[in-house]
Amino acid sequence: MAQLELLKINVAGEWRLGGGEEYESLYPATGEPIARLRAASLADVEEAIAGAHRAFLTGGWAQKLPHERASVLYRVAQLIRENAERLAQQQRLDNGKPISETRALVASAAGTFQFFAAACETLEETITPSRGPFVTMSVHEPMGVVAAITPWNSPIASEAQKLAPALAAGNAVVLKPAEVTPLMALELARLCEEAGVPRGIVSVLPGKGSVIGDAITQHPLVKRVSFTGGTTTGKHIAHIAADKMMPVSLELGGKSPTMVLEDADLDHAVNGVLYGIFSSSGESCIAGSRLFVARSIYDEFLTRLTERAAALRVGDPADERTQMGPLITARHREGIERYVALGVSEGGRIRTGGVRPHGQAMESGYFYTPTILEGLDNRARTAQEEIFGPVLVAMPFESEADLIAQANDSLYALAAGVWSRDFKRAWRLGRAVQAGTVWINTYKQFSISTPFGGWRDSGLGREKGREGIFQYMEQKSLYWGTNEQPLRWAD
Repeated sequence: MAQLELLKINVAGEWRLGGGEEYESLYPATGEPIARLRAASLADVEEAIAGAHRAFLTGGWAQKLPHERASVLYRVAQLIRENAERLAQQQRLDNGKPISETRALVASAAGTFQFFAAACETLEETITPSRGPFVTMSVHEPMGVVAAITPWNSPIASEAQKLAPALAAGNAVVLKPAEVTPLMALELARLCEEAGVPRGIVSVLPGKGSVIGDAITQHPLVKRVSFTGGTTTGKHIAHIAADKMMPVSLELGGKSPTMVLEDADLDHAVNGVLYGIFSSSGESCIAGSRLFVARSIYDEFLTRLTERAAALRVGDPADERTQMGPLITARHREGIERYVALGVSEGGRIRTGGVRPHGQAMESGYFYTPTILEGLDNRARTAQEEIFGPVLVAMPFESEADLIAQANDSLYALAAGVWSRDFKRAWRLGRAVQAGTVWINTYKQFSISTPFGGWRDSGLGREKGREGIFQYMEQKSLYWGTNEQPLRWAD
């Protein structure tokens, strides 16, 4: 096999080889390299941030009128759509998601840029009620250099959700993608450049989070960090931010409950539960990984769910029929296997899955079968800790009070699902469960116009929604004096 050419990274608008260690990006379905690159170095970080600061002050992006910035973001959305199939195939190689999912992620990224372009050009400032001989206004200004640190599970969508509002607000952005999935961030930087984002406003610095992410977060010129990833890393970033008095957005882990009531439409509920945990191979912070089913229907529901889970098509992400692709790395799969073994040692029973699939086509990739565990208590580690893989813990519940108590008994509070035909009951449960997002008779559906984020160990702040642009701006109050006479204080 011919050796792959080294990819260039973007340092303050300059495309060049990174100054750090060389490494390979592997295709999770085969374990074969798809790209070679050198990670960013600490010197690259310093140069990128200094260049971003200069570009923010002198490059004209922050000074453009909102509709002028919007026109560039509309163009980014258009370019994503024009390159949609190429980007979807690249995303498939980057992290092993089935092609049907990566096409949806690319469409989502285009919609995100379009939405924040519209939000940017229609953003209104506020004239607040006057309390004296002055007119008072509340306005918002860009922050300067902001950082976006993104995960490996849905790169192009996550990166768009941070890049688009940060750029719409007028900032310069230093983007650090996950070390193992650098390709989509580099593609987005190229499209931003082609669309007319000024040189230096976007940098992309691949590398280890513990090195490059830390250096970016600690830099005094970085005015905000938006991070999506694990809770432990998120708390570390929050400590750094506290020392800097810097605002952060942290979208972290989850152990989301899905609740199936005895009056649920079981066809809808089975499909929704399957999609909620096994799409994206369970590598999703919002995965519905804790299942609570009314005891009166528990056996019937679990039988139907198990049969359907066992029949899911696990295989080649390039195959249009594939429903579950590989996990991201061999190491991650090993971690999931340890959790399944832990669940069994805690008293759990494997209803289906719990093994690597057989077949020559899957031997070199990082595949794992859809897995359902039962017989565990909600306090078991397997029911409390985020596994981030295709592992569902199923438990019966006795009463609505019991259900609410168990659903809320978690360090995490990111998402939840309720399945019931009874509108009033579903509403009551939806309000009682502690989570940033609750789906009722559906699951894992998103709208860029609706805020997203978590409570407790699931994070701080919100992304998406029209207000999401304000996460990347500082608020300022202006007072316009209207008094005819001088202030009388010195008289």
